[in-house]
Amino acid sequence: MPMCLVGQRRKLATSEASTNARDRLGGHVLSFRVLGPLEIGTPTQVVRPKGFMQRKLLTVLLANAGNLVPIDPLINELWQEKPPAHVENALQAHVSRLRQKLADWEPDAGTARLVAFPAGYQLNVDEGELDAEIFSAGLERIRDHGADDPAVTVRELRSLLDLWRGPALHGMAGTALCQAAICRLEESRIAALELLYENELELGNYGRVIPELREQLTDQPFRERFWQQLLIALQRSGRHTEARVVYQELRRKVSQELGLDPSPIMHGFDQPS
Repeated sequence: MPMCLVGQRRKLATSEASTNARDRLGGHVLSFRVLGPLEIGTPTQVVRPKGFMQRKLLTVLLANAGNLVPIDPLINELWQEKPPAHVENALQAHVSRLRQKLADWEPDAGTARLVAFPAGYQLNVDEGELDAEIFSAGLERIRDHGADDPAVTVRELRSLLDLWRGPALHGMAGTALCQAAICRLEESRIAALELLYENELELGNYGRVIPELREQLTDQPFRERFWQQLLIALQRSGRHTEARVVYQELRRKVSQELGLDPSPIMHGFDQPS
């Protein structure tokens, strides 16, 4: 069973609602960015680790930050069905190289981040250092507590979504130790977008969300909530004919590709206003 990326070690503080999420990443000696291509932020530069095996090892450890990654699953993740001879020695060598890189990026650290145990390895990441944790904790806080002012919610959600520079755990899709985290983070990203557009609609920002929703639907063509929000924005902005065309496009797409009809909540959007 893949280990969890978020929430098993540390809860981020939730009192800094108005603080920009990127600023929180920049406030630490090291910051780790997995919401896109792997990056490590140091006090002087942003590093993209070189070497496929080093990137893969660090990504797997970050996907399970603060949790022990057992040796055998880690070997399977790195070499799959073609491990080298003396594979445990090879793994130790890669871990040693990564530990040295981390020490070089953080020369004043008192203790090593990457810790070896008899059963495996663990990478320790502090609160506010991993973009995926910042995103997940921020979204959880907004869902749990919300805001009286939808403009505040919009600002906070856009700040969190700015953390995303590409697919989560870039290049690791389909791997056993990362896939569950990838799916969970992507679903959270989509949920954040749905909540964002819900609040933008409440504010009447139809002109802003219509092109954004169209773009989202190119990547998520069967996400019904996006279709519904697009139709609401078109109708409320007086573009009724366009809304009926969009509804017919939805109906044709789900019929041809899924053999279904739009759900009952979508009925009425094809009617003249």
